[in-house]
Amino acid sequence: MTATAVPATTTTSPAEIRRARILGVVYLAMAFVVLWFFARDVDGDAVFRLGTTPGDLDLTVPSQGMAYLTAAVFAFLGGVQLIRGLGKWTNVVLALAMGLLAFTFLAWAASGKSFSMVGMLTTTVAAATPIAFGALSGVMCERVAVINIGIEGMLLSGAFMAAFMGSLYGPIIGLVAAVAVGGILAFALAVLAIKYRVDQIIAGVVINLFALGLTSFLSAQVLVENSARYNSPGVLRAIAIPGLSSIPIIGPILFNHNIFVYGMFLIVASMSYGLFRTRWGLRSRAVGEHPKAADTVGINVYRLRYLNVTLGGMIAGFGGAYFTLGSVGAFNENMTAGRGFIGLAAMIFGRWNPVGALGAALVFGFADSLQVKLAILDTGIPSEFLLMAPYLVTIVVVAGLVGRARPPAADGQPYIKD
Repeated sequence: MTATAVPATTTTSPAEIRRARILGVVYLAMAFVVLWFFARDVDGDAVFRLGTTPGDLDLTVPSQGMAYLTAAVFAFLGGVQLIRGLGKWTNVVLALAMGLLAFTFLAWAASGKSFSMVGMLTTTVAAATPIAFGALSGVMCERVAVINIGIEGMLLSGAFMAAFMGSLYGPIIGLVAAVAVGGILAFALAVLAIKYRVDQIIAGVVINLFALGLTSFLSAQVLVENSARYNSPGVLRAIAIPGLSSIPIIGPILFNHNIFVYGMFLIVASMSYGLFRTRWGLRSRAVGEHPKAADTVGINVYRLRYLNVTLGGMIAGFGGAYFTLGSVGAFNENMTAGRGFIGLAAMIFGRWNPVGALGAALVFGFADSLQVKLAILDTGIPSEFLLMAPYLVTIVVVAGLVGRARPPAADGQPYIKD
């Protein structure tokens, strides 16, 4: 008797079907938008400079032709999504489609003009750096099931301490002080959340309000009164990596930055290896998923949560120093401007994975860099709308258009040892 192979069946949940239809409608709507706004009354080519000097590696794109091509692609994707969906390729195709849309938008904005694409992408990496540090801080904390809403306050406190201590004792001491204050605030959050079992959201909000109020008060009372002495730490210069920085296109974008960008790459690599290849990472993920089971096999749940949350705060403090030592060179009130909250969105977008968090931070950094570039190109779009770009991306991500992400199972739940 011959056995008959039964083909495997795949089931699609109602939520996936609904999301596929919503994406189909979105694709079709975007096809109409591209035709209506980007293909009408556009004449000329957009020149994207991919080299460091004008005329070097220029890419010329017909603006109207690019708009028609993009509209056709979006219409096709919309039909596919409505008829059958794209399954596991949905997010990949969505990412590529959004990249195509952004490129088409830039071709429309730069019609008859030229601008440096390398410069824009370099700015994207710089703009993504503090967001990535915020997201990595969140990953470190939430992998052990502690929600850290206080990342914004840790970034802001790190920026203040870097400016103050850096002005007095040099940028290296300022950087160490920023890391230390981030760790102290995170340890305070850990005490509130772990020992006293305070609601983690409320504890994080308290830290944000405390950091904002204290840094604003000290800035007005100390830094403003004598900015030359207390608020002039300087900016750490960019370090070009020999050999790598001279690679066309990629070199200037990735290998000609200050230590904060390189530190970001190093932390992403270290966290990725640590969380998924070491005993510490296995224990951290176990504590985040099922703390009682982890405790049963001998893992000290409390100690590991204290450790990871404190390390997460130190990462946020390091990221806060970027604002003063890596970018502006001075502290201004509330200069983080919500980057900590955007970092939390990047963490969710990246599915609590360090590499995913970095990729999501680059998306937000691109949105931030885009509004700066469009202001330079004088597209006629009001600056207020351009400033909304990073936050609109945040809303889209958190709303779940890119798919639902599952946090650690015990996320936000206090653990009470029997």
